[in-house]
Amino acid sequence: MTGQHVVMFSSGAGSWAAAKRVAAEHGTDDLVLLFADTNTEDEDNYRFLREAAADIGGELVVLDNGGRDVWDVFTAKRFIGNTRVDVCSATLKRRPMRAWLAQHCDTAATVVYLGYGWDEAHRMTRARPRWEPWTVRAPMCEPPYLMKDQVLSLIRAAGIEPPRLYAQGFPHANCGGFCVKAGQAQFRHLLLRNRDRYLAHEVREEELRAQLGKDVAVMRDRTGGAVTPLTMREFRGRLDSQPAMFEDDWGGCGCIDGQDDLPSQIGAGT
Repeated sequence: MTGQHVVMFSSGAGSWAAAKRVAAEHGTDDLVLLFADTNTEDEDNYRFLREAAADIGGELVVLDNGGRDVWDVFTAKRFIGNTRVDVCSATLKRRPMRAWLAQHCDTAATVVYLGYGWDEAHRMTRARPRWEPWTVRAPMCEPPYLMKDQVLSLIRAAGIEPPRLYAQGFPHANCGGFCVKAGQAQFRHLLLRNRDRYLAHEVREEELRAQLGKDVAVMRDRTGGAVTPLTMREFRGRLDSQPAMFEDDWGGCGCIDGQDDLPSQIGAGT
């Protein structure tokens, strides 16, 4: 059994900062940086992952999930993830990470660390019971409290350039700017900053809609009070005609503290 200090390493700034604090407090002999690959990340995240791990020390463990990406999961589940049910995170992050912990770590001796900042402390209320029996900490929720810009400055001071998604204006460096938990403002931002990536996801959504034969989509349209599916194709059409739409709803990342999918809500597949 190894890994008394296991940092859920997302390839983002928050988990780097959390891991630096863990290394400073406990050293790196029993430090594991556990990265579950969604295979949907921005290419530059993998560069940052390698450089950040070398800077922190400890052991970098990569769970590659057999090369599956989020759309492979949606296809297997016959269910498109959305803000309520993130089957992608459950399948590609939470379950593989828990399985690795169960195989390699002693529950009594291991502490799991999350990269939440002080402004995300409320997420620990959801995360703790979902990671039992492991003890969970969020070092960046403890003093000294840092703003994101301060964390990015510390990364640069260490000689590492942060993941480029931050410089492109994304609030999180996860899944290449695409996230089923994101609000419409982030989808708008993805379309404006990386149209090709947006279109690639749009194609995958249309292919799965056709395969399922159902009117389902990642986003929701709440116009007029009724909630209906809003496809990425329709969203793009609206935004192309009215570029100032959808500027305010950013949503939030919830990969680590999300609730696993329920059998009654999904189809077959693992």
